Amino acid sequence: MLEVSRLTTRYGAISALRDADLRVGSGEVVGLIGPNGAGKTTLLGSIAGLLSPAAGSITFEGADITGHSPEKLLRLGVALVPEHRRIFGDLTVEENLKIGGITRSRDERAELLDEMGERFPVLQEKRTVAAGYLSGGESQQLAIARALMSKPRLLMMDEPSLGLAPVLV
Repeated sequence: MLEVSRLTTRYGAISALRDADLRVGSGEVVGLIGPNGAGKTTLLGSIAGLLSPAAGSITFEGADITGHSPEKLLRLGVALVPEHRRIFGDLTVEENLKIGGITRSRDERAELLDEMGERFPVLQEKRTVAAGYLSGGESQQLAIARALMSKPRLLMMDEPSLGLAPVLV
């Protein structure tokens, strides 16, 4: 499904990621483990199109996606739940979810909203609340649900337990 080969990504003159290789098969769950500064976030950002690799390649379902825009990758089925959630605090829970389903038809978005309400009952209860008023755990659920609204074939999550109560992890 996903293959990363000899990927190098830089911030200016600094190589944050050097010659990284990764393979993820369909249906697999893969975790990246390493110390701060190891390049985990940079790797995910490069795959998601948020960063432009300096070298190497990224292949998704047999197609080269190296350097594609985040919008194009989302349409191809690649979604990222970013570190620190990056929700839109001034928008309601429902509006945040609708943004996640932007690549879907209006009818499909409505179905997906219902599905997210079933998967994440607290979001259904708070659908008219501004997202900035959610707790850390609720915000993380919203970030995950927003990504799921795009019906991704590849879901990447950066630091999914950051800021959550230990009982939730």
